[in-house]
Amino acid sequence: MPSQQLAHIITQILDSYATDRGINHIEGANLPGRAAVEEIVQDIINVLFPGYFEKQEMSRSEIRLYIWEKTVSMYHSLAHEIAKSLKGADHAAESLAEQAVAKTIAFLGAIPAVREKLTGDVEAAYEGDPAARSFDEIIVSYPGLLAIAVYRIAHELYHLDVPLIPRIMTEFAHRATGIDIHPGAHIGERFFIDHGTGVVIGETSEIGDNVRIYQGVTLGALSFKKDQDGRIVKGGKRHPTIEDNVVIYAGATILGGDTVVGKNSIIGGNVWLLESIPPDTTITHQPPNLVYKGRDQLAPADVYMYYI
Repeated sequence: MPSQQLAHIITQILDSYATDRGINHIEGANLPGRAAVEEIVQDIINVLFPGYFEKQEMSRSEIRLYIWEKTVSMYHSLAHEIAKSLKGADHAAESLAEQAVAKTIAFLGAIPAVREKLTGDVEAAYEGDPAARSFDEIIVSYPGLLAIAVYRIAHELYHLDVPLIPRIMTEFAHRATGIDIHPGAHIGERFFIDHGTGVVIGETSEIGDNVRIYQGVTLGALSFKKDQDGRIVKGGKRHPTIEDNVVIYAGATILGGDTVVGKNSIIGGNVWLLESIPPDTTITHQPPNLVYKGRDQLAPADVYMYYI
């Protein structure tokens, strides 16, 4: 009978919860809600760039009230989600509210500095992209700026030792833009990601000032140390260091915690780099050996591929 089969299936599903893995803290605090955190990100973006993403027009006389309302709302929402994240990390229950409030106040106090950094990022995009027509165009439409803005928000929370929420934020940006920046990475001022799809920047990456990278660039780990039980050892410098004024073109892969790209260097497209290079160095591939054929020289298989 279907009802008996269904009852058996439900019992098996319930039995699978015995270890509590993959289940949101039964008989305990819920973890931060992804939808709630993403809404907080949107509110922070609206405070960082007021007037750009709201439906209603905004005058300068209205902005004071708008920022008051947004900031108070963010305070309550963020403190609530931070408190849930701290519960999940087994912090002492009696101090959770105080810790959450302190971390929230510290984060909100960093917003003017984050705005200043993002202003530099917008300027870098305008100066680095000949297709950019205005700062407004960059703010409202460039995926690289959105990913950087969310990273800068999450980075502040990461260094306040807020669990979970920074990763939820940067994964929101990852889904929206295809750009994956770990909130633990250290990124300097006037950073520009052009096009951006497929960019990966690992947790221990260090990026200096005035760095420009293109789509498909990976700043990754070369290998992972393992303990005697074969488990990956957490922590340690695993990702490269990119010094000031470096340009990294599309598809380049730079790996390893000991790898340093010296200042003023250029890394060409599709370069695979596993070792340090000194300042003022340009690395490129030799041009590939391309084979050119006219239409009358194409074999049947070539013609098929040509029309594909």
